[in-house]
Amino acid sequence: MKGRNADFMRWPVVLVLAIWFMSTAWCIEATSLYKMKHKNAYATMMYVGTPRDYEFYIAVRVLIKSLSALNVEADLVVIASMDVPLRWIRALEEEDGAKVVMVENMDNPYKHQDNFDKRFKLSLNKLYAWKLVDYDRVVMLDADNLFLHKTDELFQCGQFCAVFINPCVFHTGLFVLQPSMEIFKDMVHELENGKENLDGADQGFIAGYFPDLLDKPMFHPPPPNGTKLGGQYRLPLGYQMDASYYYLKLRWSIPCGPNSVITFPGAPWLKPWYWWSWPVLPLGLQWHEQRRQTLGYGAEMAVILIQSAVYLGIIAMMRLARPSLSKLCYRRSDKSMNLVHNSLKLVALWCILAAYVTPFFIIPYTVHPLLGWSLYLLGAFALSSVVINTFLLPMLPVLVPWFGIAGTLMVMAFPWYSNGVVRALAVFGYAFCFAPVLWLSMVRIMAGLQLSLEREAFMPRLGESMPRPSWFKLY
Repeated sequence: MKGRNADFMRWPVVLVLAIWFMSTAWCIEATSLYKMKHKNAYATMMYVGTPRDYEFYIAVRVLIKSLSALNVEADLVVIASMDVPLRWIRALEEEDGAKVVMVENMDNPYKHQDNFDKRFKLSLNKLYAWKLVDYDRVVMLDADNLFLHKTDELFQCGQFCAVFINPCVFHTGLFVLQPSMEIFKDMVHELENGKENLDGADQGFIAGYFPDLLDKPMFHPPPPNGTKLGGQYRLPLGYQMDASYYYLKLRWSIPCGPNSVITFPGAPWLKPWYWWSWPVLPLGLQWHEQRRQTLGYGAEMAVILIQSAVYLGIIAMMRLARPSLSKLCYRRSDKSMNLVHNSLKLVALWCILAAYVTPFFIIPYTVHPLLGWSLYLLGAFALSSVVINTFLLPMLPVLVPWFGIAGTLMVMAFPWYSNGVVRALAVFGYAFCFAPVLWLSMVRIMAGLQLSLEREAFMPRLGESMPRPSWFKLY
């Protein structure tokens, strides 16, 4: 009886151990599959510490999702510094399917160079790509790459391959590498010894570490049978097309290699994810189309709706308030009237300028260009109406810049230009023809201000009410 009881008591223990063993084995297998789903990887990096952290976070997510949409046969890896917010890490892993590798920020010994740009202070974190030794090959990417086609053939390239978008210096916005702890340790050693670096960033260091790449042969993909080349190769320009080439002819004409990847190495405030990038730069809309199809704009829509409601409320309030606002705050002074008049003119002009500048900086930077420009025009109109009511200005001259900006956008967005030179000339011609109109509007505004001052229309004595000027008509 005791033996039966003992056997009966052992069964739960055995069952629990069996379940634990099976679940542990499954977790190990699942983790292994997650980490090593493929032999190769597309990798990018993300760190914080700049005013543009959120924009690059969005750019990294769109890059990861666009690669997933192309069904690439490789893992998607993000090399993230330890201070990246945890909610961003979770979004990358759980929503985007990326594998996040956490690293310590690599100290930049070149940060005191005279030509050093602070936005590249942590860019040497890119060297951690050589530590991804679980993979045969890694294609290392900057966040501002726009993929048009699948490029898995790059995994057949050698130990190091990159594109020369500059005739003499290859670009590190996309390169292929074979991970190696030996190379990584040697790179760290070179950093500690102060190896020469022309720009103090990853571009200068990696270019100096592989100085002979210009003399290496061009990469031509071998048959897709798993063959991997050895050594170093130059990649055809089609794997890293500088967007500047496109703007000359408004089309691609790169004969060497597939037109697969676009990069935007220009001014930092003209990256494709900013809403003002289109129609200033036509390719910006193509990047936003990828975002619309993958990540969407849910994160910014609440702010867009709130700002729209505020602007519409201002317009409605100004229509109801009419010009009476100006009589609330001013009182005539008999001393130094010329100084007061000139000061008020200057204040009015600065307020007009602020009405057109302020909305530009409070719109979320990464919204769709059509949303961004629409919200900007709405905000500029709303704030201009405040200036019109406050200083009793004629409506049309104040809104001439508004019409000018809207016209410029339409001229730039015209889709049937034969090439970029014609487009630039059209914009220049429009600006040349519009300049006299803008000048006349400024003259009309100054005349309106002078007339209001002479009639004391917006500087009455307290308790007095002045008749509305005959030229004044808001709506």
